[in-house]
Parts: sequence; structure tokens; C-alpha cells
Amino acid sequence: MKAMIEYIARSLVEKPEAVVVNEFRSGDRVRLELSVAREDMGRVIGKSGRVANAIRTLLRVAAEREGVQATLDVLEP
Repeated sequence: MKAMIEYIARSLVEKPEAVVVNEFRSGDRVRLELSVAREDMGRVIGKSGRVANAIRTLLRVAAEREGVQATLDVLEP
């Protein structure tokens, strides 16, 4: 799941080297934190959060296949 989020984020931004994804596991829950360059925040979040919500939907589907619950937080740089 972490690799999937990194791939999606790097595909969206202009500075892919600034993409950082941290994964925290606690039992059957996974929390992913996505950090990108300040100028790429709009590309990752999208209008009204549509891009971020689409990424979260893909993450939930991938998590369901692994039998866990996953959340994604986009961090302010």
C-alpha cells in the first residue's frame, strides 16, 4: 500500500523526489502520512479535495484486499 501511494503521488507532482510516505501499523489498522513539496500540495489535494479522496478510495480498496483498515493523511510541509 505504501508503494502504491508513493507511485500515485510521484506521478502527480512536479518534484517527485520530495514525496515521502510514512507507514504506521497498529494491529489491523494502517495509517499512511503523505508529505510533498509545498508547491505540489494543490496537485495532490485537488479541487475540493477530489484527488486526495480518490487516492483514499484506492487505498481503502487495497487495504480491504489485505484485510486491514487504512487511512491517509496529507501533511502540511
